[in-house]
Amino acid sequence: MNREQLITLISEKLKLIRTEKAFTQDQMSDLLGLSKKTLVQIEKGRILAGWTTTVAVCTLCRDSTILQHELGGDPLEVVDLIANHGTLQPKERTMGGYIWWKNISEYKGFRLQQNMISQHYRILDQHHFRLVSTFDEQIAKQAWEKLKD
Repeated sequence: MNREQLITLISEKLKLIRTEKAFTQDQMSDLLGLSKKTLVQIEKGRILAGWTTTVAVCTLCRDSTILQHELGGDPLEVVDLIANHGTLQPKERTMGGYIWWKNISEYKGFRLQQNMISQHYRILDQHHFRLVSTFDEQIAKQAWEKLKD
């Protein structure tokens, strides 16, 4: 997934997300810092949201089941990956990857996983901390091999 794809996805789902959160157009436009006219234009598919609006939606509505379903879990992880050009190396605890993730390989409690929706990769340690997260399969596999050495 890239920036344009995420912007398109958020633009297409914005009305559903707003409805799920039980916000009026006035409330949602105020939350996102948009005019109501701009929000309506996005919801009707006449224009796309900008990157800033997309990030705001993913941040402020990160608990949205629609967003989580469309992005395969935490929307902020996808935003962070895109903003950092596809690779992260934070040490952040995850829920372990039992939903939306398939294990590609396991080694001494470490897991190389791929998200079934967004298709990005990550490596988790024995305690579910994310060691690497990337859209690039080659980078994920190199990090995996380095871990096994």
